Amino acid sequence: MTIEYDVALVGASPSNLTLAHRLVDLADRPIRIAILEKAREIGGHLLSGAVSNPRVISKLFPDWDHSDFPLEGVCRESFLTVASHRRWESVDRLFMPPYFKKEGYAIINISDMAAYMAKKLAEKAAAKPGVVVDMFPGFPARGVVFEGEGVAGVKVDDTGKPEDDILRAKVTVFGDKGFVSRDLIKKFNLRKNPQLYSVGVKEVWETPKSYQGKVWHTLGYPLMTGHLGGGFIYGCKDNRLIIGMVMALDYANPNIRPPQVLQEFKRHPNVQDMIRGGKLLKYGAAILPEGGYYSLPEKFAVDGAMLVGDALGTLDLKRFSGVDKAMESGYVAAEVIWEAYTRGRFNAETLGVYQRRLMEGWVGRELADSRYYREVFNDYPELLDSFIPRIIEGVNSGKSVWYAAMQAGLADIGGAFRLLGARKKMENPSDGMPPAKHTEDRLHIDPAFKAPPRDMPPDPAPNTVYSTADVVFYAHTHYEEGNRHIDEFDAKVCDKCIAQYDAAGKDTPCVGDCTAEVHQTLEKGGKRRHAMALENCVQCTTCEIVCPPVNLRVNAAFHGFGPNFMGL
Repeated sequence: MTIEYDVALVGASPSNLTLAHRLVDLADRPIRIAILEKAREIGGHLLSGAVSNPRVISKLFPDWDHSDFPLEGVCRESFLTVASHRRWESVDRLFMPPYFKKEGYAIINISDMAAYMAKKLAEKAAAKPGVVVDMFPGFPARGVVFEGEGVAGVKVDDTGKPEDDILRAKVTVFGDKGFVSRDLIKKFNLRKNPQLYSVGVKEVWETPKSYQGKVWHTLGYPLMTGHLGGGFIYGCKDNRLIIGMVMALDYANPNIRPPQVLQEFKRHPNVQDMIRGGKLLKYGAAILPEGGYYSLPEKFAVDGAMLVGDALGTLDLKRFSGVDKAMESGYVAAEVIWEAYTRGRFNAETLGVYQRRLMEGWVGRELADSRYYREVFNDYPELLDSFIPRIIEGVNSGKSVWYAAMQAGLADIGGAFRLLGARKKMENPSDGMPPAKHTEDRLHIDPAFKAPPRDMPPDPAPNTVYSTADVVFYAHTHYEEGNRHIDEFDAKVCDKCIAQYDAAGKDTPCVGDCTAEVHQTLEKGGKRRHAMALENCVQCTTCEIVCPPVNLRVNAAFHGFGPNFMGL
């Protein structure tokens, strides 16, 4: 069966929902818009408790902070905190980089915001004669329909049967986190520099005390020396806390075990003080595309298709600015689509205006300003290997962050001067610097990795720390029997990978980095074989990213099955 629309949006993401809102606002003639969403309900697979600059939210909902908009709070206090295993100290405001200061930002839950945006979108479209917005939750896009040198739509399947249902459109916009947009990027060789990823794991807690409006971003414990990442804690309404960890995947350790890193974070005495006597409500995991400016595709549009949000890769790691930039990409794309619609031309030239406008605006300027931020940690490994660990050691012994940093610099004068170059590259990059060159995350993994020794906090309070098997329960995953959504291309390739990592005394990366105990190695026929407990899967795609032989692919599950991240 084939159905036709003027515009097809792949994924009910903040970027695509913003695009739809703006397109409906502009529409002064009939237009038909379809939104495909793989979750059973809009927002159900979106995981991000965000502290976001409300600059795009306010364009769509000017009264966002005084209305029924699902606001968790407005940031009143923000902290950049250095943590050892038993203490933490926040950076003095005087020395805190301005982009870490989040006062006035909206604390939002993306799943709830998406559901709200969808509701308001339906109301807005209903008030405009001839404007149709059809939303299809539980209907994942399963593949791109290529036609000539462009895109004609997507394959849609909610049955699992081999027959393809086709949704054709004049322009198809991909706002998904790689499930089908990667095929578009590969087909037209759009991304010359690999995307880099982190994995984020988070929980929502109901706590005895309210922390609404307070925001912490942490570095140090519990991450191992050399591992880029950090923790975050956001105080929400109704005595709820969002607690999470973000960890780079371009790290040598094949066994990061993200859910357990989060459990270790919760063991910290300061975090224990917040959650002791509280109740775990939700758990989830997702990847973050954080390669930034130099991982952007060379073209943002081809004949009949565009990339926005996470499919494009607009996350600005330096500013922790992802939601606002994703939404702005949708906002700008909508204006270009409307111009193309009125002219009746949807080729790469017409749609390509979007790239110029986005990059000449504040999204492009900020991404360009942050273009070396991610690379600096590879160019100056001493940042994570020695300088920051010295600061953490100083904080652990009772010193302020400023004093500990000064001591760290004095301990290695030459290294401190070298790190001034790192700071310049982060904060004030010059036009003469060469482009950053990224290496795929999986190529950094080393089977021979040896974990450095670490100190651990005291034992946690009861019912505050969980095994991975137990915490996955709080992701509320649900699948029908036989819903196989992860492809293993060649079992023999997995056998070789298992043998290699067994010899090194490690789990394979798909097992060691899994966020939900999906991947396993089981004894079968005298050999250890790869197996999957797909009923646990939260569809984060970490396994695909870290698979050394590129032998896995995560697809959208049929019928809207998977985790339930509403409220997360």
